[in-house]
Amino acid sequence: MLNRVLSARIQEYAPANPVEQENVLQELMQHYVLSSLSRAGMFTQAMFHGGTCLRIVYGMNRFSEDLDFLLKQPDPDFRWQNCLESVRKDCAQEGIPFEVQDKSQAGMAVQKAFLKTDSIGKILELGLPFERYKARKIRIKLEIDTNPPAGSTFTTSYITFPVTAPLTTQSLESGFALKLHALLCRPYVKGRDWYDFVWYVARRTRPDLDLLRHALRQQGPWAGQQPAVSMPWVQECMSAAIRRIDWTAARNDVQRFLPLREQEGLRVWSADFFLHQLTRMIDDPDLS
Repeated sequence: MLNRVLSARIQEYAPANPVEQENVLQELMQHYVLSSLSRAGMFTQAMFHGGTCLRIVYGMNRFSEDLDFLLKQPDPDFRWQNCLESVRKDCAQEGIPFEVQDKSQAGMAVQKAFLKTDSIGKILELGLPFERYKARKIRIKLEIDTNPPAGSTFTTSYITFPVTAPLTTQSLESGFALKLHALLCRPYVKGRDWYDFVWYVARRTRPDLDLLRHALRQQGPWAGQQPAVSMPWVQECMSAAIRRIDWTAARNDVQRFLPLREQEGLRVWSADFFLHQLTRMIDDPDLS
């Protein structure tokens, strides 16, 4: 039964090459994990956010690797071992055995875990359009921030595969604020962040500047300071970040997460292109 269900879903995605097929398989496994976390009560305390949330909940075109969460309220004593064990049991009952590795460390605000399975090709015999090494493992990293910056807002969203399940998800306004924080503070180039920036701008999303302010004070070059965060301040700091980015590295980072039809758009990635996107955001009268 599971073989037929997954094979049918893969046909709906119609992956164009082996890399895209691997992204599809990863995403299908993410759905199983999310539905199990919902059943385990994870979203009474936490919200789903980040690139995979934008992909699964809001339909963004790029694929994403990790499942990222924030607690609704800081809690240094939060532990998610029970939720992880529920995921292991639920998925095993479905025929997807996950190996769970909890990498959380005492005293660290961000807890991490990995879910790994080599069931596809070893246990599940799927009708895949492209050949795949049978012993290859799918690896999903989960992270949860137990001390998030104050001010995120959230809503209830739903997934309908493998079953209908409610998810608490960060609002787009809050998500954009934390994306700007990543763009301003991440010490390495991550092209996926810049793809998401264009996605938010195209949807005329208003970033929550109060949340951005809290995040900047908590972590990064402005930690412990009192930056006067406003749209002109964002424009000045983002302009500086855009001008120092290695856009070849940024394109290389995001390319494998995009369907073939999307990859052509990477040709225009440059400082000029992103300064134009920034101007669109700043000059939008609805966002000022």
